[in-house]
Amino acid sequence: MVDHQSDIAAVAAATDADGIDRRGALGVASDGTLARVRTGAAELTGALRRVAEHVLSDPEAAARATIVELAERSGTSPATVTRFCRAMGFDGYADLRLGIAAETGRARSAGWTVDIGREIQPNDPLERVLEQIIAADTRAMHDTAALLDLAEVERAAVAIAGAERVNIFGASGSALVGEEMQFSLHRIGVAAWAWNDVHSGLAAAALLHPGDVALGISHSGQTREAIEMLAEGGSRGATTIALTGFRRSPLAELADIVLLTASQATTFRPDALSARHPQLVVLDLLYIAVAQRTHDRAHAAFRRTAQAVDGHKAAREANA
Repeated sequence: MVDHQSDIAAVAAATDADGIDRRGALGVASDGTLARVRTGAAELTGALRRVAEHVLSDPEAAARATIVELAERSGTSPATVTRFCRAMGFDGYADLRLGIAAETGRARSAGWTVDIGREIQPNDPLERVLEQIIAADTRAMHDTAALLDLAEVERAAVAIAGAERVNIFGASGSALVGEEMQFSLHRIGVAAWAWNDVHSGLAAAALLHPGDVALGISHSGQTREAIEMLAEGGSRGATTIALTGFRRSPLAELADIVLLTASQATTFRPDALSARHPQLVVLDLLYIAVAQRTHDRAHAAFRRTAQAVDGHKAAREANA
């Protein structure tokens, strides 16, 4: 198809004169085309939602289709496809198609497109299940790298590095992620607390001051407890950070700084569960960024905390 050949040429032209692909981290298009569609689809309705679902169900076919073909396959119209492209932040269908072609090509060459989205069956061998999990998590990691605004990570790191107190709020699974971040920050001498009970969390948030930090974690961005605790911290003047999968969620709208993550659901692992690894990666990046900005203090604290528990490690080894 002539149109498809011209698209491939345009993808090649995205590489600069030095032969360096400028599209983004980890070989992912810097605008994260499919990640943007996947995240935005949750906020669409009607015909626009049908276009998004069709694109996500078979990205390679969408990359080859004309605007008329995509409209017919999704049961919409070319005008609807054009509106969908603009809603996703693209200038037009050509930009959307080009971005999808680039991402699916990279995914295929990287070898991590193992039937993502396929249902895991009760009789599937563990080898097949493992491949499915790794493929889905790899996809989510790449999508997160494309979505994440490193300038926002920088702002969050500066705020935490200079804070007297950091409160981390989350419920259920998000609370587990928050506790991991609290543990990491504590090891480098940052005064951090993780709260999963809304009553205790609200009381802690009420004691925050300007210069402190409140970090709320919720993949959906709609968890009431996380929203209430982050709002309370913000009302006391603390810098608020949201870790969520949805930019226009209530939690994100409350926050001064928004860190976005992606997810890739599989059988038995809906979005909220499959988001855990990308959340941990983003928080690990944030933790390292804080440690970099407090290097001397962090290094000394880490050394002292390691020494404090070293005796227990030796005792365990002796009894092994």
